[in-house]
Amino acid sequence: MTEQVLRTLMRTTDIVVAGLFSPAAVTAVGLADIYGRLPLWLGLGVGDGAIALSSQDTGSGQTANRNEAITQALLLGVVMGIPFALLGLVGSYAAIAVLGADNETVRLGGQYLAVILLTAPAFHVTLIAARSIQGTGDTRTPMYINACANALNIVLTVTLAFGLGPFPELSILGIAVATAVGDVLAATAFVLVIVSPWSELRLVRPSEWVITKQLVVVSAPRVAEGVTELVAEFPFNAILLTFGTEVNAAYHIGRRVYQQVAAPLARGYGVAANVLVGQALGRGDPDEAYFDGLAAAALAMVTIGAIGVALFAGADEIVRLFTSDPTTVAYAADFARAYAVATVLIALYVVLSGSLRGGSETRPPFVAKLTGAVVFLLGVTYVFGVGLGYGVVAAYVAIVADFAWRNVVIGGVYLRKNWLERGASMMRDRGSLPTEGDDPERA
Repeated sequence: MTEQVLRTLMRTTDIVVAGLFSPAAVTAVGLADIYGRLPLWLGLGVGDGAIALSSQDTGSGQTANRNEAITQALLLGVVMGIPFALLGLVGSYAAIAVLGADNETVRLGGQYLAVILLTAPAFHVTLIAARSIQGTGDTRTPMYINACANALNIVLTVTLAFGLGPFPELSILGIAVATAVGDVLAATAFVLVIVSPWSELRLVRPSEWVITKQLVVVSAPRVAEGVTELVAEFPFNAILLTFGTEVNAAYHIGRRVYQQVAAPLARGYGVAANVLVGQALGRGDPDEAYFDGLAAAALAMVTIGAIGVALFAGADEIVRLFTSDPTTVAYAADFARAYAVATVLIALYVVLSGSLRGGSETRPPFVAKLTGAVVFLLGVTYVFGVGLGYGVVAAYVAIVADFAWRNVVIGGVYLRKNWLERGASMMRDRGSLPTEGDDPERA
């Protein structure tokens, strides 16, 4: 959770600093972040494959399989990051312009997006290496590395954006450069830790195609889940832009408030559930795995729900930390309240999804997000907001309805328990559990 809070604080600092320039700067960073979340989701997808296999093989004691899996995951992440770096070089301005932004927003957003995409391979290494280490049960090392990198990022963001000391004033470009520097340093540190004697993990020469296949099978739905969110963000932001630039900026501020205050805890619980469930399955104890997932979900709902109440009550004061524009403040407070109402639903969804991923089951979260985004986030916002004239109020309702539906899908899958056998079956296929008929002692 601490790691997630610090990572989110870095992104929040970007929005706060951008807000000191203009609403157009906030919109530029927000729109660029839509594209920036595509390499994020790809890295998270492969990282989820790595953490699932790493935790399961840690539980079963199969360190050779674990080392093979994390090595392949890191290589896959680097390769998948190269196209994004190329996009940053040639297509960043066009990517912002296609969303219908004005010229100033395109100029600022294009600069920001170009720089952060150039370091996508390093960003992937950071995400995947952190999750590989977490799968072994070591959650402190990723926290230490990311804490240092993010602290440096925050300092550089302020320094480069405003030109403090001997540095030039780079405005939005400075924010992006700070992010790039932090990602490269974090990736370097993670690789050095893995190859050092302090780590339980080792990089090996890839040779096991079964593990390659399983990484892809587990990662692909998670990547598709992220792509779904990205694709949905395009029309959703386009709809909000029809209500005005201030409304779009307010959405990014309201969403950022939730992401800073409550989302890091949800993601922390989700990672913990993933690791606990995976290791329990690795030890051959599906009942414990099932219970751990439910216990983590209950704890998350109670604690994060309390934060949601505080967020709802203090929304007006919190959003003023991001902007002083009165129109933007009013809309941002309402977006923050919508996310505050949804906090319990988001916590339940994130933790149950993490538990399923610990059992190598990544398909239901994808289905839940796809159907929720199409039917509720986009459908409700467009039909009621634009078609029937309810305006931005429809977007507030759609945010809550989206996560309510996701829990219907995920909850049904979790309670049926079929995902527990899927995880065990994949472990047997790669030799991390004895197959039926094997002698357990000899295995």
